[in-house]
This record gives sequence, structure tokens and C-alpha cells, in this order.
Amino acid sequence: MDVMGLRKAMTAQYSGPGTAEDAEPLLPRTVVLVGLMGAGKSAIGRRLAARLHLPFRDADTEIEAAAGCTIAEIFARDGEPVFRSVERRIISRLVKDEPVHILATGGGAFMDPETRAAIRQHGVSVWLRAELDVLVARTARRTHRPILNQGDPRAILGRLMELRYPIYAEADLTVVSDERPPDVTVELVIDALEAHFGVPLPHRHPRGGRPGKPDSSKPDSSKADAP
Repeated sequence: MDVMGLRKAMTAQYSGPGTAEDAEPLLPRTVVLVGLMGAGKSAIGRRLAARLHLPFRDADTEIEAAAGCTIAEIFARDGEPVFRSVERRIISRLVKDEPVHILATGGGAFMDPETRAAIRQHGVSVWLRAELDVLVARTARRTHRPILNQGDPRAILGRLMELRYPIYAEADLTVVSDERPPDVTVELVIDALEAHFGVPLPHRHPRGGRPGKPDSSKPDSSKADAP
């Protein structure tokens, strides 16, 4: 092996997967996180991207950059139908044309049939499923959510759960997002992706004792909560 080849091999070995110039993505498709506001899509998505050495993209941020204004301003000025049209175009572009990455979507994105079809064709969808109390606690005192500013947040979230959860259930994978630390949820997402694609992925504790799971090196008959 020449010096350049050895240097690349050492870079891949010590810097981790995806850091060498010629490294292949760990996953064959973009991972699209779906779920209600407060489910943790951005927080989990950033951690997941770092763990898998992939870029992180936020659909809402991309929409605001393209529109030159905030989502709240789009809702107020143009209404939800216009926003959903912009959202559809942005997400379709991200999953079709961008290299493999982790994508967090807005709560209503997966409800759009065309957006859902684009994600199904070009990505893998992961529903971060959270209960009402968790969603209420996480969205409290956040005024940048246009839908929650229209009344009692708990009642609104409850109605959205009834409307959207049957559609979210069409996602390729479902992972529970609860009160446990975000890194626990990341591990569960990685578990689900490993099983779905049949490829090994980097874990925080690869030799047992992963958050939310019993240490396989110790006798323990307990089992982790199933997502």
C-alpha cells in the first residue's frame, strides 16, 4: 500500500465511518423523521446524524431559507395551503436530489400524500411516537408554533394526535420518544435502522450496556421496552 493509501486507511480507522474522502454512506437512503411537534425530531435528528456521520437537515429551516421569512409569517400572510405547497417542494428536493442525510420534518409534512409518496420512494421514514403529556411538556412556552397559538395547546395536540397518528403509523419504522434522555431514543432509532437495512451501525456502547437496554455481559432477564 502506498503512503497515500495508508493515510486514507488510517483516517477511516481512527476518525470513524464516513470521514474518509472515499467512504460510502452508512445508510443507502435518507432517514426522514416524522411526528408531532415536540416529538423530538430535531433533537434526535442532530444526535443521530452525528452518530452516523451524516449531514443533518431540518425541513422547516430549509423552507424559511427558501421563503426568506419565518414559517409563522408564511402562515399569517399566505395561509397553510401555500405553506404546505412550499413544504412539499422542499422535502421532495431534499429526499430526491441531496446525498444521504438525516432529515427532520414538520408535524404536518407526512400528512400530505405527495410528500409521503416522495419519502416512501426515496427515503426511510421513522415515526417518533410520543404521548400527549410528553408533547405538552416539550412544547410549553414555545411561541413559534403557529398551530398551538390558536387555542389551548393540550386540546390542540390531542386533536392532532387523533387526526395524524393513523397516518404517522404508515411510516416504515416507529420508535417511542418519551421522558428518557435523547441518547436512549437515538439508540432505539439505530436499532430499528439496523434491523430494517440489515447493516451494522455505530452505537454509543457497542459491547453491551447501551442506554435503554440490559448489558449483555451481565446476567439479566429483563428486556428493553419495545419501540
